[in-house]
Amino acid sequence: MKKSIITISLITLTLGTMLKAQDAGTDPRGVFAFGVKAGANYSNVWDEQGQNFTAKPIYGFAGGVFMGIPIGKFLGFQPEVLFSQKGLQGTGTLEGASYSFTRTTSYLDIPLQLQVKPFEFLTIVAGPQYSYLMHEKDVYTFGTTSTAQEQDFNNDNVRKNVLGFVAGADIIIYHFVISGRTGWDFQTNNGNGTSTTPRYKNKWLQLTIGFKI
Repeated sequence: MKKSIITISLITLTLGTMLKAQDAGTDPRGVFAFGVKAGANYSNVWDEQGQNFTAKPIYGFAGGVFMGIPIGKFLGFQPEVLFSQKGLQGTGTLEGASYSFTRTTSYLDIPLQLQVKPFEFLTIVAGPQYSYLMHEKDVYTFGTTSTAQEQDFNNDNVRKNVLGFVAGADIIIYHFVISGRTGWDFQTNNGNGTSTTPRYKNKWLQLTIGFKI
């Protein structure tokens, strides 16, 4: 009997709090928000071309800041500025010899996402993304190491400005935000196609946890 009374009291208290919040007009969907987020990328490549080139995914850091700009209650705009590590583990042939390498690329990602907010706790986002390559690191091994092969990699004509697309969702729990994204580049890694190293486009999955103000 006591357990039933306690349960009913908790339900009543919860409903009362929800109704009070609703009456106070605290629906966060119509409020400007700013926050920070951090997590990880799980990245690989697509549309790859090369001499027997194959790739496996790697993990990298992702984090930065975001804003939520309401356009009414159910729509909004969400720009972000992120430091984002992508890359791959690759194998193939170059000048007739086999090789393997791990490439880690550090980007400044700026996704410009449209928000659709069907519920207070859920926001769906999608939009274009601009990425600027800040740093690239290759760790490679050749079956028979040669100066010419190393020079081919070092002279890789890298594209620094890349356009892509992202889509995903945010789950909002009070001030905390759990974000999941998938994204892919529209442009290849090679600037003008003259590079002898494999040509590809980045793709990635991203999971972050954030805090919004």
